[in-house]
Order: sequence, then structure tokens, then C-alpha cells
Amino acid sequence: MTTAAGRPIVGRETETRLLRQRLEAVGDGPVVTGLVGEPGAGKTALLDDIAAVARSRGFAVLVARGSAAEANLPFASLHQLLRPLMHKVDQLPGLQGRALRAAFGMGEADDVTPLFVSLATLELLVDHAVAAPVLVCLDDLDQMDRPSVDALGFVVRRLQGERVAVVCTSRPPVTELGDRSTDAWVALDGLDVEASTELLRSRSTRLSPALEQRVVREAGGSPLALIEFATALETGRQTWTDLDSDLPMTTRLETAFAVRAGELDHAGRAIVDVAAVDDGSSIGDVLAAATIVHGAEVGAESLAAPQALRLLTISGDRCLIASPLIGSALRQTMSASRRRQAHAALAEVLAADRDRAMWHRAAAVDGRDEEVAADLERAAADARRRGAVATAAAWLDRAAALSPDPAARASRLLGSAELAFELGRFDQVEEVKARVAGTELSVRDRSRLTWLEGAFHDGSSSEPTEVSRLVGLARRATADHDVDLALQLLFGAARRVWWRDPGHEVRGEIVRAVREVPVPPGDPRILAAMGLAESFDLSPTVIVQLGQWPSDAGGRPELAGLLGIAAFCVGEFERADTFLTLGIQELRAQGRLSLLAEALAIRSWTEVNLGIFEPARSAEEAVRLGDETGQAVWAATARVAVAVADGVAGRWDPRHALLAEAEHTAVRTPNASSSLLAGVQQARGVGELGADRPEQAYGELRRIFVADDPAFQRVQQLWSVGYLADAAVRTGRRDDARELLEASVRLAGPTPASGHAIALEYAAAVLADDASAEAAFADALVGAARSYPWHRARLQLAQGSWLRRQRRAVESREPLRVARGTFAALGAATWAARADQELRAAGEPGWHPEADPREDLSAQEAQIAELAAQGLSNREIGQRLFLSHRTVGSHLYRIFPKLGITSRSQLAGALARD
Repeated sequence: MTTAAGRPIVGRETETRLLRQRLEAVGDGPVVTGLVGEPGAGKTALLDDIAAVARSRGFAVLVARGSAAEANLPFASLHQLLRPLMHKVDQLPGLQGRALRAAFGMGEADDVTPLFVSLATLELLVDHAVAAPVLVCLDDLDQMDRPSVDALGFVVRRLQGERVAVVCTSRPPVTELGDRSTDAWVALDGLDVEASTELLRSRSTRLSPALEQRVVREAGGSPLALIEFATALETGRQTWTDLDSDLPMTTRLETAFAVRAGELDHAGRAIVDVAAVDDGSSIGDVLAAATIVHGAEVGAESLAAPQALRLLTISGDRCLIASPLIGSALRQTMSASRRRQAHAALAEVLAADRDRAMWHRAAAVDGRDEEVAADLERAAADARRRGAVATAAAWLDRAAALSPDPAARASRLLGSAELAFELGRFDQVEEVKARVAGTELSVRDRSRLTWLEGAFHDGSSSEPTEVSRLVGLARRATADHDVDLALQLLFGAARRVWWRDPGHEVRGEIVRAVREVPVPPGDPRILAAMGLAESFDLSPTVIVQLGQWPSDAGGRPELAGLLGIAAFCVGEFERADTFLTLGIQELRAQGRLSLLAEALAIRSWTEVNLGIFEPARSAEEAVRLGDETGQAVWAATARVAVAVADGVAGRWDPRHALLAEAEHTAVRTPNASSSLLAGVQQARGVGELGADRPEQAYGELRRIFVADDPAFQRVQQLWSVGYLADAAVRTGRRDDARELLEASVRLAGPTPASGHAIALEYAAAVLADDASAEAAFADALVGAARSYPWHRARLQLAQGSWLRRQRRAVESREPLRVARGTFAALGAATWAARADQELRAAGEPGWHPEADPREDLSAQEAQIAELAAQGLSNREIGQRLFLSHRTVGSHLYRIFPKLGITSRSQLAGALARD
């Protein structure tokens, strides 16, 4: 039997043993152990027990407790947890330290970004764990504010291998902290009859056998219910016999708590009423608010009675209700006017704490109040600037509830929904849409609602009528001089075209509406919308305008992402890579992880089209962040890019798990199915070519060109036509491929973008007849592909193979030899092997390439090694990759022996390739 606070924890031996085992194995296995159960199941008792055990074993123990009163106060729970470590904030990197102080109201609000708050938390915890292992105790996780939970979730996903363990509690349903790889949840069921009887007898010895059986039965295995029944019956505060009729357990318990609170004098009752509506305030604040409620001075001596009745506990300088169930019971038995009085008193006392004061002021309102609603709206804007998006959404929702005017109410609800979209909360957006459906909306708010209907997955529908409706709303916004809304709607419409083409007429309609918006033609929003909507017809115009922008986006990195999207869509991949890289740097600095995942996913396909197949550069991180931020489409996009890299590197599997996941996403989000499925087919085609299965490769790639195939996608035909030509030559399908090439040439127009020219020139050379092939290869080698090793090597392999088939073996060896070396340097093992086979057939002895030590590195290890080789410190690498500096150090410790080196200074040489 185990103990907590000197009393036995009856019936929880299995759970106690598990928690102690997890404590002993800190640094291995799951980081989070969660206890989920109904109120009164004994979760807090187990948490207190393991905290006591941890302290006895030399752990540093950090504790935070969620409460309904602080659930909408940004970073309130995180502040509780980190309060003992705040003296170490000065040791953090500048951005992280400033962000953490601002999050806790100790610095300028403009400095807050959620990413840097999360990184600061991670650094504080892992640094604290150097001297002693750390146990983080999070009680009532489901009651904690969302920004704190998000930050802690970010942290636990990066604690693998660190000496930090986390134990948390939650009511059902489970409030996950990390994910399936980090969390292990244990359900606390009710105690069995034997354990219930033992617990009851430990608290009361005067019950008759019949009454004892009734109590055990009525408690339903709830430890708290057993203890409270025993206390009430033992003290005689509640008369209950075995003849009484059944009552719901919660009602009975609430009655018991209410009876106990009724024994307090007026000052004591004022204290528990104030504490119940703001659980966790300082003792001084509670006494000051109680004084206002009571109408006379309430001193510290009045705390004794609520403590004696076990309604209140004191923890340090904080005044806490003894359990969530007691708090719930006290609030339910208070009259509405008493609750408003307590909230109003707290709003007055907490005036220096803007967030908490504002929330209490809103809770003190009786009915609707525009003045308070407007203040809440301003507070929401402030919270949004500080990175507390979830809090801002909640406050806008509350502001809507207090709004007397239905139109203002709807506008605030839509604002809440727009923030929920940023958070990826589909259900919340759907709920708001349903609530405003019957409201008379302004034209602007009607447009906002329409945009929300297609916000998730880049549009709920690409049906021509739906896209045209968006365009119509954008035109109205233009007429009303609301340029930002007009461009937002048009960008949304154009994105739907990218994912699934609604036809030439609708694409033209978008372009005409874009040109009507009174902004300069080089505006990045205009270029991005045009590129998405009409990648071919408008590519010359977009390319010219992109050429007016310098590589640093004119010193405005916030615009670089849109410029990168525009360049990517029209096929200017090198320029797209430059702009996207600049945008990614800015997004990292701002901590905007959702947009960062999108930018990385797009850049991963820019790299694929440039012939850069290093998943660690963009794709792997895009998958991780896409999953972490709930952006399934972008995560799937990056997964396909990883699969392409695997196909090039010789790690191809026709049943590639990443492609299966991407296809599953396409099925669940049909609006994105066309583009995603086209990417899947391209990945399969490249993989089958690398595996020397040209028949299968042709079948996979051909689907992208079939108009009624789900994988049909106009732009991606240009990306894959070169690979299709390869497969066609080797399977005797030249005539079919030539027809597809001619169609692709017409699509690209007379002045194709550089990226498209690479594919078209390659396909033209490969598919040329013997009379014109030599000239076609010569032109292609000095054409668009000349600066790109992957594409040039493919041309040289194709040229050498053609020369050998023409019985010009000696001439074939030089291009084949160069191609083989380039493929080997790029890590394209199977392609290098194919070039080697051609060389053998041309009469040159085979070779035995040296193994590349980087092949033993994981994608994240390769990324860390590259950054360390560039001279970045562990802290700088950690901030770049959202890891702790100690995690970076652990990775480097494993990287050195894999590369056969012993020091950081040797990294650059080990990673260098011929």
C-alpha cells in the first residue's frame, strides 16, 4: 500500500507502481504519463504521491494546476509551472527570454510569439535537468488555458532522451499533450467493492453494515465520493440512512459541500465564493476581493475555517479550492447575483492584470453590454498580437455573447472563427458558421463567411459555381474599396484552381477580377493569384513582374512567400527557391509554424523540380510541422516529395507507406485530390524508373495526362513529361509520348519558364528520331538544364545510351562516365548503376563506388550536421529546428562516429562531395 499526504491510496497499487517505474526510466520511453478519470477518481492523490516520491529521489518537481477561472487567460498555467525557474530567463537567447517575459505580462506585448515561448520553456526545462532530473506535474490539464497546453505539447514532443518526465491528469475525453509517440494514458476506473469498503472503513468506523453497503454502492467506486460520504455521516453534518431514497451522486456530493460551506460565517463564505470563481489567486487578492463582497474587512484569520472544513487549501502564497468538484459545487449553489458580485470584486482587485481583470469584468455583466463587448474585442486583438490566438478566439466569442446588436455579434463570431481556422479547429469553425447562418449579415461579413466555408484544405469545393461565387464576392469587395478582402477571396479562389482545375472559363473569370483590383501589377498578392489561376497563359506576364523584384524581396521578407508561390506556379523554380527560402527565414523568426509548414512543403517540390533530393532540407521538416499543426494537405504534399527522394536514392518500394498516407489524405480532402494524386503518380513513376521497371513507370506517369483520371493535373504534366519520355523510349511507346509532348509544348506556350523548358527540352531530345537526336541532345545540353547537375546528368545518360545504340561506343563513354559520377555524387545510386551498366556495355570496366557516410544519417541528423558544418552553435541550430540545444548536442554525439570523425571542425570535410 502506498501513501500520499500520510494517508493510504487504496485500490491504486497498479497505477502507483507504473508511475514509479516511469520515474525510474526517465529519459527512456514515453515522456508523458497521463491519468484520465472522472472527478473524484483520485487523480490528484496519485499525482501528489509521485511528486513526493520524486522529491525523495532527488528530482526537481515543477507543478501547475488548471482551473476553469484561468482557462481563458493566456499562458497562466505555464506561468505557474515556470515560476521557480524565472530567475534563469536571463540565460536564454534574447528572443526567447523577451517572448517568455511578455507572455507572462513582464515585458512588451509585441515581443510575444508562441514559438519562442515554447522554445524558452524547452530550454529552461532541459537546462534545469542537467543538475537533477525533472518531474513536471500538470493537474487538470483539461482546465488549462490553450496557449499553455500548446506550448507544453510543443515541448514534450522534443523531450525524448532528456531527463524530464511529465505526469498529468485530465477528465475524459483525454486532452492530449503531445502525440501517440510521447503520451501514454492510463484510465482510472472506479474502485472495486473490496477497495471501496477498505477506503470507507479507513475514514469511518461508525456506519452500520447496511449503511456501509449502501454508501459503497452509491459511491460507484469514486474515492472522493466515499471520503465525502464518510465525512458527512461521521460528523453528522448530513443525516442519511439506509432508508433514504437514491439520489444522483453528484447532487448528493454538492449538497454535502453546500452544507459544509453553510457552516462558515459571512467572511469565510465570502472567501470561498471568491476563490471558487478565481481558483488560484494570491491570498492577498482573495482577501481583498472578499472584503469587497463582504462589505467589511476580511483578514487572514478568516482563512482558518474554510481550511478546517477542507473547502480551501493554501499552497505557498496561493489560495486554492480543495478540489475541482468542490469548486463546481460551490459555483452551482451560489446565486447568479452572488457570482457576478464575486467577479466584479476580482475585476476591481486585479485591475493591474489586464487579461484577468477583463475576463472577470465580462463575467460580472448581467445581460448584454456593448461597452464590455468592445473592450473584450480590443483585448482579443491584444492577445492576438501576443501570440495567444486561442485566447483571442475565446474572448471574441464572449464579446459576441455580450453584443446587443445582432450584426456586431455575427461579426465578432466570424472573427473568432477566422482565428479558429488559424488554429486548425475545424469543428469550431463549423459551429460558428451554424450560429450565424440565420443572421442578417453585412456584405463584408457574408463574404467572410463564404471564405470560411472553403478555408480548410484550401477550399471545400472546386466546383465552377462555387469558385465563381467567390469571384463575385471579391468583385463586390473591390467595388466597396475593400482591397484586402477582395484579394483574400481571389487568392482563395485561385488556390482551388491549383488543387483541382474548374475549367478555362472560370480561370479567366478569376484573372479578370484580379486585374480589376486597384493595386500595382507587381503586387505579390496579384502575382500569386495569377500564377495559381493561370500558370501557363499568364506566365510571361508574371515572370516579367517577378523580375522587377530583387532577390531580397525589396527588403520586405514578409512578401517573399507570396513571390515564391507565384514563381513556383509558373515554373521559375530557382527564383521560387530563393524567395521561399527568404520567406521561410522570416516565418521561423516570427514563429508562425502553420505557414512555415506550407512554405517548406512548397519548397520541397521546388527542390524536386530542380533535382535536389535531400529530404532534410525541406520535406522532412514540412512533414513534421504539417502533422504538428494539423495541416494534413501540406504534410501529405511533403510526404510525396520524400517518396520521390527515396525513389531517386534507390530506396523505392511500390507500396511506399508515405504515398499510401498521401493518398489517404487525398481521399479525405477531395478538393486537393487532383494535385496530390498527380504528385503520387510522379513519385511512383520516378521510383519505378529508378528500379529499372519502365513498363510500370509509364503506366503510373501516363495517368497524369488523362483528363478524366483523378490524378489529372495540367501543371504537373510539365513536371513529369521528361520522366514519361524516359519510360516511353524503353517500352516502345514513342508515338504516344510524342503526342503528349506536343500537347505539353502547347500548354507551356512559346516562351516557357526555365523549369518547364528543362523538361520539354529533355523529352524532345529523348523522343527524337535518329536523324535529329544528335542535334536535339546538343541543344538540350546547352539549354535550360545546363546549370542543374541532376537534369544535365539525365541528359548525358540518355545521350550516351543513344550513342551506344548507334554503335558509337567510344563516343558514348564520356557522357556516360560524367553522368555516372554526377549520379553517385547526388546519392542517386540506382541511376548511377544504370549509367555503369551502359558503360560496361560500351566496353568500359565497371566500378565500385565508395559508400557515402551520409547515407547512415537520418534526415534530422543530416540537417543538424549541415548546420553545424556551417558554423552554427547548438543553440542556434536548436532555434532553427525547434529543438533544445541539448538535443542537438545528443544528435551530434551520434553523428560523429557515423561520419568517422571526432570533432566539429571535421564536419565540413566529411560532408563534402565531389
